[in-house]
Amino acid sequence: MNPATSLNAARRARELDGLGRGTVDVLVVGGGVTGAGVALDAVARGLSVVLAEKHDLAFGTSRWSSKLVHGGLRYLASGAVRIAHESAVERGILMTTTAPHLVRALPQVVPLLPGISRGHSALLRAGFAAGDALRLAAGTPGSVLPRSRRIGAADVRRYAPTVARSGLRGGLLGWDGQLADDARLVVAIARTAAGLGARILTRCAAVEVTGHGAVLHDELSGARLDLAARAVVNATGVWAGEVDPTVRLRPSRGTHLVLPQAAFGGLCAGLTVPVPGSASRFVFALPAPDERVYVGLTDEDAPGPIPDVPSASEAEIDFLLEVIGSALQVPLTRADVLGSYSGLRPLLDSGAADTADLSRRHAVLTAPDGLVTVVGGKLTTYRRMAQDAVDTAIARAGLDAGPCVTRRLPLVGAAGADRVAAGDRLVGRYGSEAVDVQATAGGDPGLLRPVCGGVRTCGAELIFAVRHEGALDVGDLLDRRTRVGLDPAARAAALPAARAALAAAP
Repeated sequence: MNPATSLNAARRARELDGLGRGTVDVLVVGGGVTGAGVALDAVARGLSVVLAEKHDLAFGTSRWSSKLVHGGLRYLASGAVRIAHESAVERGILMTTTAPHLVRALPQVVPLLPGISRGHSALLRAGFAAGDALRLAAGTPGSVLPRSRRIGAADVRRYAPTVARSGLRGGLLGWDGQLADDARLVVAIARTAAGLGARILTRCAAVEVTGHGAVLHDELSGARLDLAARAVVNATGVWAGEVDPTVRLRPSRGTHLVLPQAAFGGLCAGLTVPVPGSASRFVFALPAPDERVYVGLTDEDAPGPIPDVPSASEAEIDFLLEVIGSALQVPLTRADVLGSYSGLRPLLDSGAADTADLSRRHAVLTAPDGLVTVVGGKLTTYRRMAQDAVDTAIARAGLDAGPCVTRRLPLVGAAGADRVAAGDRLVGRYGSEAVDVQATAGGDPGLLRPVCGGVRTCGAELIFAVRHEGALDVGDLLDRRTRVGLDPAARAAALPAARAALAAAP
């Protein structure tokens, strides 16, 4: 691995100490997928960059997604062709160039049960065909994402063994991208930026933010320093309005449930169930690591103060269990649920009556003092959002910078990943750096064993996260560098291993 990409406590301390001497080209506020993407885009153009994140990388909405890299099919149903095409293009870039080690093709099955009329079935099939056209228009090879097709009942049951059998008349099969882990994508982007010279500072809050700099507050030491910047990009997601009060957002909450694979009998595709009464909304059951399945998602108005960690409502949990259960032989109950997670979408307030009607297109806004804010969008299109934000910042500040190159810039772990043993779990999470994770064990076989029952995360991964991925505490380790914490019981069991890794890593 390239040592320049390593993030750790020692590097953070050095880079904080080095601030305050001169003016940085670009200050990025926010360490989610968009902020990390902005930092990478800017530094890859030859600009000096500081990213300040109050908490940790992927602390907010970026870690609460469905872990899907969408091709934009949903947006076609509402006539948003431009957004759909942009999503398909960005999905193809992720799967073929920037992060092929983190994104893989996922089959998605719509079982044709009695609740889906033949007319609705024809509409869904037309939608899948439109998705194929999007893939072709985006230039994504069929070898990466196969075309959709109609399948028989036996094939539906092979993909989704617990699907209801009564009245099943086959299904529709399509393909989309699925991330190994959304938080890992954010870390990979940030580390790639760090390898090019960006200073990635977590536990570092930016306050008194203007278009010309900010006061940085070290959340660990309490120290404060003034940082001057030629351009400032506000990439704080649902907190964007707190940084720039002129930005009006209307957050929408999306909730997922975490269930055991045993409840689905070995689900190996995304089970896709239409929401009754809607032509464009679905509930998905998605196979996930550690023998889990994620069931989501909702779209609920979330007014009021923005919590650090949103939580699901009882009504959302009931809704998800009811819709996905309608397609299963045996309905799911609350007893099947291991945990839940919720994220807030940073949608611009356009006055629509329902958050589902708010545009998912991103927007780049410039305040009178020059502060650039990027909001909206979604995880799949982070790279394009970052490109547009940096283009705006460069033009406003008159910076001398090269063109955007992130379309062809592989993230850490991508280059050479195809030469590492295929099928290995570590390769699916670290790509070519899987060998470095294994080497972290230092010959101790105990560090390559699971840290607790019910997960496959090993001790070497935790130590690697502290030494090279910027993890500073147990929350960073269990809730973001790994996703052990999505099951509260597993998180409690893994705490000793996380504490041991923090002690052993320096």
